[in-house]
Amino acid sequence: MSSSELNKSRRSMLILLAVFIIPIVLAKLALNQQWFNYGVTNQGQLIENELTLAKLGLNVDDYDHQWIMLYTLPENCDQQCEKTLMSVNNTYIALGKEMPRVKLVALTQQDLRAEQTDKIQIKKWHIQPMPTLAKTVISQSQVLIVDPLGNVILSHVPPENTEQLSQFGKSILADFKKLLKYSRIG
Repeated sequence: MSSSELNKSRRSMLILLAVFIIPIVLAKLALNQQWFNYGVTNQGQLIENELTLAKLGLNVDDYDHQWIMLYTLPENCDQQCEKTLMSVNNTYIALGKEMPRVKLVALTQQDLRAEQTDKIQIKKWHIQPMPTLAKTVISQSQVLIVDPLGNVILSHVPPENTEQLSQFGKSILADFKKLLKYSRIG
């Protein structure tokens, strides 16, 4: 083999190696340096520790094995709490044809006043006092998404100001629509 053929052969080998090695190196760098955002599509906070209705002191059978939109109200339901309650109610209505698959549940630390219940579709809500176990597990007011098996999947914390309530409702709606679309249960 002549030296020109040998150089040509080496060059071809190096090009061939580069074609396979460079993409692997770039992929490894992209993962390590976090050059892209991961494919997170949920709007709410994913519950990492196992949390079930039983750990909250609730029974799955009471909710007909449906998806649950569980709103844990704060101790004193002020004007912001009322607006959040209305936003959650409107989010439920926005589910449209999927509404029968979802049960609205409110865990209260005190009874709702008449003017608060007038603002929501009270017939659609399952309102009950917050169990003692739930008080130990839940530290803040939030909307929890629960699957038909009783597993708490996502958490949405209500915003502090009223301007963000529409985005809050939209994020709950987006999560619910995606879950209901891909779910074969409930």
